[in-house]
Amino acid sequence: MSAIVARPTMSRLHSSSLLNFFITITTTTIRATKTIRTTITTTTTTTSNPFGRLRRRRAFTTAAMADDRRSSSDGFFAEESVSWGSLGVSDHLSRALCNAGFEKSSLVQAACIPLILSGKDVVVAAETGSGKTHGYLVPLMNNLCSSLRSDRDQMEVTERSHEFSLVLCPNVMLCEQVARMANGLCDDSGVPILRAFAVSGRKGWPVDQPDVVVSTPVALLNYLYAIDPERHRRSDFLCGVKYVVFDEADLLLCGSFQNQVIRLINMFRYEEKVLSRTKNSDVGSSKEINAESADQFELEQGPETASNYEENSEIDDVVGLSKGKDWRRVRKVYEHSKQYIFVAATLPANGKMTAGGVLKRMFPDAVWTSGNYLHCHNPRLEQRWVEVTVETQVDVLINAVKEGLRLTSNADVSRTMVFANTVDAVESVAKILQTVGIECMCYHSDSSLEQRTKNLIDFREQGGVFVCTDAAARGLDVPNVSYVIQAEFATSAVDFLHRIGRTARAGQFGLVTSLYTESNRDLVAAVREAGKHGLPLEKAFSRKRGFRNKIKKGAVQCASCPVS
Repeated sequence: MSAIVARPTMSRLHSSSLLNFFITITTTTIRATKTIRTTITTTTTTTSNPFGRLRRRRAFTTAAMADDRRSSSDGFFAEESVSWGSLGVSDHLSRALCNAGFEKSSLVQAACIPLILSGKDVVVAAETGSGKTHGYLVPLMNNLCSSLRSDRDQMEVTERSHEFSLVLCPNVMLCEQVARMANGLCDDSGVPILRAFAVSGRKGWPVDQPDVVVSTPVALLNYLYAIDPERHRRSDFLCGVKYVVFDEADLLLCGSFQNQVIRLINMFRYEEKVLSRTKNSDVGSSKEINAESADQFELEQGPETASNYEENSEIDDVVGLSKGKDWRRVRKVYEHSKQYIFVAATLPANGKMTAGGVLKRMFPDAVWTSGNYLHCHNPRLEQRWVEVTVETQVDVLINAVKEGLRLTSNADVSRTMVFANTVDAVESVAKILQTVGIECMCYHSDSSLEQRTKNLIDFREQGGVFVCTDAAARGLDVPNVSYVIQAEFATSAVDFLHRIGRTARAGQFGLVTSLYTESNRDLVAAVREAGKHGLPLEKAFSRKRGFRNKIKKGAVQCASCPVS
């Protein structure tokens, strides 16, 4: 025990609520064990206990979830009359979806698939677990299959570049997940309908061009700006991309990804402009045209500034990208040859600098479609709120995890996700749980990619307790997570929505227990108030500091008001 207390990394804890976790761990462990026994025996009679009503909840078993999904999807699935074929999906792809277990479409898929098939630029903003990934993969694969069949039927030999879809994701794990989902749609013989490949991490570019390329922005820029004197690689790639998807668009269009993504959009649009200008002109081959356009793009953009990149699996760091708004140089009137699709579970639009505001300026003609519970509390989700102090936080956390294991004990596999705000906090929580005999897995940016992949696969297949940072809150799809615990409350309403979105997915039910301290009261109050009245959380979307400043400003104004 003394070795744990003396662990040097604990001095670097960024969260004040967990600073004393290991200082009090020895006495807390004994006290927590007693508290657990007391809580279990008094839950039916004690209402002040934060977990007092948990005992009366039904068990979150996999079978129970499956039954609930069929009987009470609560607005998740489309109407019975809506089939894949009625949405415009081919019979071949419809059979592949049924073979993969997707017999019906979700409401979000039924709304966005026809829009994407129409060829328009589309923004899909819908709550987590609503089926957005297949919502864009299905129509894109449908279009690519139709294009391939048309080429085979015509038996024409042209120098047209290979057409494919590009999906941009913020991290390696999400890239691999999207590629796996695309490759999971197979024909009757079990062969994938189209070939998808994830280009990220240490993976190089595939020799044979896949039909769906999934990449992080920095991995793509590394490829496009690699040594290529004649620039055929870049020109062929830009010409071949017909569909561009931005998954987790709010993250890609803001923060550390913004410069990379804006540059890529600028490159795609410039290629569209050149292609539109030369479409009816009597110029040489398309390769010559595209090589010329690449040279001209560099002249307008200035020297290459994206040649040296280092990729981190969580945040891609790009050095030297121009911070100018280069996309404004592209003329608005030109014939579009690419389709752009933006997908997000949170898409704030209340301001010019938000992701939604950027999209409205850059793609004013895009069609927007939203889920029923965008930025709102999921009605299939039951939430518990527990205010804690440094002295009580450990006890309540252990109670919550133990109670979750007991509630799911009837299931073949139980899955509980525990969120903390920093890497050190995750390690602290894991040590505390292990001290009281609870085995758990960790997931954070300091772990190697191999270790994270292994832990995620083990959690998917074997269940258990998964202690993680917000690196696991976005995009990762783990089926049948029945319980989410916030050991530390999220630092923003956006992160809160992504965390609780790990459960109650795809029409299922879930439970969330949120621990918060005095420093979180303002944000928690705003989130709970919105949930109480069934309102979206946009007003709490500002950064934590900005939110606090608004609260302080309001308090000052109230204090300055004359008392009647």
